[in-house]
Amino acid sequence: MSQDKKIKKIVSGKNKLFVHVFLCIAATFFIANIMGCGTSGNASPSGLNVQYRVFNLSPDLYPVNLYIDYKKVSSNPNISASISNPFVFNVKQGYFYLPSITPPFQFRTVLISGGTLLTRNDSLKSGLKYSVFIIGAQLGNSLTSIITVDTAAAPKVGRGKIRFVNVSPSETSGLDVYANGTQAFSKVLYKSISPYMELPVGNYDIQITAPGSKNVIKELPLVTIQDGRLYTLYAHGYTNRVDSAAFTADTLINK
Repeated sequence: MSQDKKIKKIVSGKNKLFVHVFLCIAATFFIANIMGCGTSGNASPSGLNVQYRVFNLSPDLYPVNLYIDYKKVSSNPNISASISNPFVFNVKQGYFYLPSITPPFQFRTVLISGGTLLTRNDSLKSGLKYSVFIIGAQLGNSLTSIITVDTAAAPKVGRGKIRFVNVSPSETSGLDVYANGTQAFSKVLYKSISPYMELPVGNYDIQITAPGSKNVIKELPLVTIQDGRLYTLYAHGYTNRVDSAAFTADTLINK
């Protein structure tokens, strides 16, 4: 073979190699672009300013993890979702920011089965705060959940706002709430959420009774209402139990 033919063969081989490499690179970018388009909704900016918190109030429920759009979510920004701390019975956890608001919202057991226990398809809005209460029990198939919107208009100067949430399965006929001897909420049914009401700043003796009854089921330590603050008072647990699932009430600060 002549020297010219050898040179042409080498050049032709290099051209083929260049074309092959170029096509591989182009294909890689094309596939990455398609995959990027398919997953962009999982990081929607509209979900980046939504705060969320979960209360596991079901006494016979194992700890649960939260999955949004079938992806595990961590409630702690310093912990990877793959090893995130689950929601444990009667353990309070604060608000955390959601990475996505694409339903479904699933609560799955931490057991090996990882089965889905509850599914929600809430339409959440940017800039708002939400609380989810997991209530009832697996035994008897009464396990359920409710969600509250915790964001509201600010109260007048010198006042705070408070509302009442009844998540006690024992009191299906409702509950009354008294603040310093004056009825604040009347006949709030199980799984119901009262509107916010304004109270002057100060300390309040909170008592909870059955509708129309003078017998106090639960009396809280003094609750302090601060200027401009929003609070949720919630009753939970069972009146026929004396363990960690006994009837009680707590207050949460929403703002």
